[in-house]
Amino acid sequence: MTTQITTLSNGLRVVSHHMDHLETLSLGVWVATGARHEALAEHGISHFLEHMAFKGTARRTAQAIAEEIETIGGELNAATSLENTAYFARILKGDEGIALEILADILQNSLFYSDELEREREVILQEIAATRDSPDDIAYDLLQEAAFPEQPLGRPILGTTQSVKRFDKSVLDTFLARHYAREHMVVSAAGAVHHDSLVRHVEALFGGLTRGSVREPVGARYGGGVCAYERRFEQSHLLLGFEGPSYHAADVFTAQVFSGLFGGGMSSRLFQEVRERRGLCYSIYSSAWALADAGLFSIHAATGADMMTELSEVIVSELASIARTGAAEAEVARAKAQLKAGLLMGLESSSARAEQMARHLMAHDRLMPKEELIDRVDNVGIDDVKAFAGQLMSGSPSIVVVGSGRKSKAQAAHIADMIGSSA
Repeated sequence: MTTQITTLSNGLRVVSHHMDHLETLSLGVWVATGARHEALAEHGISHFLEHMAFKGTARRTAQAIAEEIETIGGELNAATSLENTAYFARILKGDEGIALEILADILQNSLFYSDELEREREVILQEIAATRDSPDDIAYDLLQEAAFPEQPLGRPILGTTQSVKRFDKSVLDTFLARHYAREHMVVSAAGAVHHDSLVRHVEALFGGLTRGSVREPVGARYGGGVCAYERRFEQSHLLLGFEGPSYHAADVFTAQVFSGLFGGGMSSRLFQEVRERRGLCYSIYSSAWALADAGLFSIHAATGADMMTELSEVIVSELASIARTGAAEAEVARAKAQLKAGLLMGLESSSARAEQMARHLMAHDRLMPKEELIDRVDNVGIDDVKAFAGQLMSGSPSIVVVGSGRKSKAQAAHIADMIGSSA
């Protein structure tokens, strides 16, 4: 397997990873612009642009875009996150020129026809409405709001009904011209791809990209607090969040290891104690995600409203226990093995590898070799894990309870008191 990087004369970076055993490849364009780059009046525009990219250009209708990629057996998709927007394809070997030509067209020549804009606006409004019927979505939106109040990171990526209704062609054109700039974009491909051929295609198709004037995002300010949503659902959802490290921080891999041993698998503390021994819920897990200047460690579980108190007491007790006495060496070793396996398995997927390379270049201006990733996992020790748990317990938690009806506020307040007394 070989990896190569080329920076074009206009500043656009092209990275590829050739994988001999594959007959397919994944490629895409990653843009270092996401929901956190939006002004309040632009809330949700990154996601809106992602949708509109497939709705027609000067050369292709929306139907023609779909038919052209599917004629060669490929597929197109896109995704918006807090810091990035990605447009990608998976295709058969030898068809990268066609896929890149389509991607170049939709990213540089979309016309945002008024009829397509209105249709897609309704689609997104329905997407937003669907989240209001999903306790999981409600809980995660409230967690972001509690963790990062009154700032772009605390707002839902989809936008709101009010903000989405305001977007028109001129607003989309302005945002696209400012943020979709060559120096903030990466073309990444993995699988049955040859780098020199890829570079020639990209140079020909994206060579005309201009320099933008990307707005620097508002710096992250972790807050913490308590949120409750009193609508009744079949299950009550609990989300506990704590400030975590950014992806530049020294302890970012400690957070990943801790998440694995605490709530990352069937052998984790939470799964064993909450589900296997007590039967308090079907699913419980923890996660740690990181951004350029912020991070969040969270725990999510759903249970019956009458079991929420016991469930939360067990979670807080287990977290406090690790903060006081640490984790067993075997627990840490299992979590590290899981994390390393996940990293290495990801390298065997062309789509995961293409995404990883693009994110590394945007985040670190370099590719992190697998040996470095494995070393950083291996260097996490039991003292690091204990210190990380203590750091979580001493910080300000973000607490969300959704679905317990009128009990939701009281339950959330009780959890806050428990964490405060256990710190």
